[in-house]
Amino acid sequence: MINSSQVSYFTFGAYFELGLLKYFVFVIIMSLYILILCSNLLLIVVICVNRSLHEPMYMFLCSLFVNELYGSTGLFPFLLLQILSDIHTVSASACFVQVFILNTYGNVEICNLAVMSYDRYLAICCPLQYNMHMTHNRTVILIALTWLYPFLAVIVLISLSASLQLCGNIINKVYCDNYSVVKLACSDTTVNNVYGMAFLIATVFFISLIFYSYITILKFCLFDSKQTRQKAVSTCTPHLASLLNFSFGALFEIVSSRFDMKHLPDMLRMFLSLYWLTCQPLFNPVLYGLNLTKIRITCKRLYSIQHPSVLITKSDYR
Repeated sequence: MINSSQVSYFTFGAYFELGLLKYFVFVIIMSLYILILCSNLLLIVVICVNRSLHEPMYMFLCSLFVNELYGSTGLFPFLLLQILSDIHTVSASACFVQVFILNTYGNVEICNLAVMSYDRYLAICCPLQYNMHMTHNRTVILIALTWLYPFLAVIVLISLSASLQLCGNIINKVYCDNYSVVKLACSDTTVNNVYGMAFLIATVFFISLIFYSYITILKFCLFDSKQTRQKAVSTCTPHLASLLNFSFGALFEIVSSRFDMKHLPDMLRMFLSLYWLTCQPLFNPVLYGLNLTKIRITCKRLYSIQHPSVLITKSDYR
């Protein structure tokens, strides 16, 4: 029986021989990473430098884009090294660091989307009370909680996993994840399973809050003016699309971790396992950058794509 503290490295069993094709895959993934860095950094800068965007909605968006950078940096550099390497191993400490980053990334994403849905609920259903409820201090507190809760929860998760006794060190993934480590355990994992279930229930609760907020918005708009319905559609569509995209990727990750997917082609299985970590950071900047008028016009102004006399309107959200 091997204690996890005695395991010096883990071996990834999901990699397969690519031959010279690995250099092509490396270039593709490197290009995706550069695109993610540039697009998310651009929108963070746009929001930070433009005072007209210093509103709760855009502060939550800025937090979302920072999280995309955080999660991508926890995956892509590591993945690029593994693609070029002939021996797909990682030290135990580095593996647990990656588990921590990817788990906090996923949960910060969900918490951020939940806070954004609450913000949209107030802006559309309670516009007269919006400024009273969504003050600067409350915005800061919500963003802080969005990051603090996942970090504390995942620290406990990692502590439980790191204390397990392991019977092996082969992870059937292309990156480290907590469930794969727990599956290697020889010791009792009851506490891990109970905590993991509670963690999952909390995540489902946040997702339920998001859908409840948008269902309430939809009901409110059905009995309001056409202009209100159009405003609700234009502001809520990006959030719902982002939520559905992330939920699809996370759901497949959960299913693939718990069921045998060997009947799928290796390349497809690798792509789908990475979907929730790659498509969301790519998807969100395009989605919000193209759909939100203020951000789109500000980007055009900064890069002189549009005539500088164009005014930024206040028609996006309220």
